[in-house]
Parts: sequence; structure tokens; C-alpha cells
Amino acid sequence: MAAAVRIVWKTVPSTASSRYAASGISLNGVGIPFPQFSFIHKPRVTSQKRLASHFTFQPDPPPSEFGSTQKMNLFQAVSSAMDNTLANDPTAVIFGEDVAFGGVFRCTVGLRDKYGKDRVFNTPLCEQGIVGFGIGIAATGATAIAEIQFADYIFPAFDQIVNEAAKYRYRSGNMFDCGRLTIRAPWGCVGHGSLYHSQSPEAYFAHTSGLKVVVPRGPVQAKGLLLSCIKDNNPCIFFEPKILYRAAVEQVPVDSYYIPLSQAEVLQEGSDVTLVAWGTQVHVLKEVANMAQEKLGVSCEIIDLKTILPWDSDTVCKSVVKTGRLLISHEAPVTGGFAAEISSTVQEECFLNLEAPIARVCGYDTPFPHIFEPFYIPDKWKCLEAVKKMLNY
Repeated sequence: MAAAVRIVWKTVPSTASSRYAASGISLNGVGIPFPQFSFIHKPRVTSQKRLASHFTFQPDPPPSEFGSTQKMNLFQAVSSAMDNTLANDPTAVIFGEDVAFGGVFRCTVGLRDKYGKDRVFNTPLCEQGIVGFGIGIAATGATAIAEIQFADYIFPAFDQIVNEAAKYRYRSGNMFDCGRLTIRAPWGCVGHGSLYHSQSPEAYFAHTSGLKVVVPRGPVQAKGLLLSCIKDNNPCIFFEPKILYRAAVEQVPVDSYYIPLSQAEVLQEGSDVTLVAWGTQVHVLKEVANMAQEKLGVSCEIIDLKTILPWDSDTVCKSVVKTGRLLISHEAPVTGGFAAEISSTVQEECFLNLEAPIARVCGYDTPFPHIFEPFYIPDKWKCLEAVKKMLNY
């Protein structure tokens, strides 16, 4: 067993210099002996492991309409989508920090060797430059796939995304556009990312017309939605839940296929409460729905929003008219989070159908913590309590 070492600092009175000298202990110039260190070995107390996996991934059924499938995790599905694009589109290029080496999450592994250094290449560590470069490539009609290494570091590129990419078509009267630009970024908490590697910044971009913002829940959705983003005629931001890169495994079609953007999906029909989420939180709400059915006898309808901008308000409102109750969950802070936009729209459109106030189970208005991450993340227990409160209102 590993041992912890405790260092004890001992000082010696100056009057005892002769005694210490006789013992072979040297003193410093002012008559104070150098400190002595005694090493006391004590067994290390192993702290309880914090479990970052606040959910159990629930795979989608293997799709049959898109041809043969192969077992892939989420980062392999993303890689497969880009592989298909590079193979079918000679103008397509992939670039970003370390993408030529496979990327920190291995999403581009092997692509440079397969397609060459002119089509898959590294960039300087400059997010503003990465997106600006992508805008220029896309404006020429080529297909640009830019990677921001972490969504937390997309903010230096905020001006390029919001003031340039999103407005390019508008300010030129549709004479020019950069619609062939797709920006990929690992997103959300992973269990140990803390302040700078756990953020969910989708709401920042939801305020900007001209962009499309997408978050998948698993490998099948990731590949189909990413291919749709790449093919779309508007600049797209594709946020990839990094905690699902290896945790999520599904049977994914090998060939190209497209999942429509801006169409939410009803994953489970229900009659009492509507649960809305995107990305990782979809799997949290699946567990909540099962718990609500088993413990409370409550039937929950689950909706994966998938596209944050433009979002599918019709599907959500139709569900709320039926159930009368709505719970929205996301990992971002509660103030200004995208749940607030959904709540406002549903309140306006479905006021007479609501049986209880709309519930938001989100992060807190603090920086993303490290030690207290399990308390920050909206988990199934917090969401279940919110369901109980709505039912007892």
C-alpha cells in the first residue's frame, strides 16, 4: 500500500551549538541549525471515488434504412462522417489544432495518412485564426470542417463566428456566403474537466441568426447530423458531448446518411410530463422517465431537441399541450441557458394547457467546479424531484 510522507520541521536552540557540532550537525551562520526532517510513514486513506458518469448510455436501435452498419463509438462515428465527406467531396478540408495527429479525442485519426497533408492539416493555436481561415475557404465554395479543440476555447473565435460567418450572407445581399463551414467542438462535462474543459456554451450562439447549432445524443445521431451540417448551406456549429466519445457505442451505418436538422425527436410517448434535453442529458432523462414510471406511476414523454438553433418549437409545444407539464434539463448555468428560451416560448404558446409551472433543472450560476462537479450536474435524482414537485403543484 502506498504511504503518505509527513515532514516534521524541527528547530534547534542556538545555545546548543557545541552539542550539535559534536554530533556532526552543522549550524548556519546565525547559530540556528539547519532543519531536521523526520519521515513518518502513515497508510494513505483512500477517498471515495467520485463517479462522473451520472447516467447510463442507452443506445438507439440499429437503423436499417441506411444500409450495412458497423459497431462504433461516438468519436469513430464522427471520424466516419468526415471520412465519407473527404472521399465524396474533393474540395473538403479538415483543419485545427493537432487534427493531423488524430486530435486529442482521436476523431481525425488516420485521415491525414489516407487523404494527404493538404486536406487534413494542423493550424496554429489560434481559434480566431482557425474560424477566420474556415470562413475564407468556405467563401470560395469549398467545404471547410474546422475543429476547436474544446468548446471552452471557442470564445476567442466568437467575433469571427458571430460577426463574420453568421452575417456573411446578409451583408452581401446573398451574393456571397460561407455556408460550407462546419465548426466542430468537444462539449459538456467529462468528469474531471473543471472550469476550462466542461462548459456547455450553446446558448451563447443561440442568440445569433444565420447559424445552426447542433448537439447529438449518440453515435448514430452524431454521424447523420454532422453530415447534414457539412452539407447545409449555412455555417453550423456541431457540439460533440465528450463524455460520450467512448461511453456511447451503437451500430452505425457505414455509408453516408443524413438526419434532418431543426427537427426534434420524440423518443418515448407519454401522457403526464414532457421531458426535453439534448446531448448527454437525454440519457439522464431516459432514466428519469423509467424511475417516474416505477416509483410514481407517471408517464413521461421524452424529446431530444438535437438542434438548438433553429429549434423545433412545434414538436415541444404539441407535446406540452398533451401532457400539461414540461421539464427541461441542461448542464449549462440556469440564467440565460437555452432552457429559458424554451420556457418562454412554451409559456406564450401553451399557457392555457399548463397544469404546473415549467421546471428547469440546470447547472448553477457559478464557474464549473471540480471537487463539487457531482453536485453541479443535473442528475436523475434532481430531475425526479422536479417531476414530483410538478405533480404535487
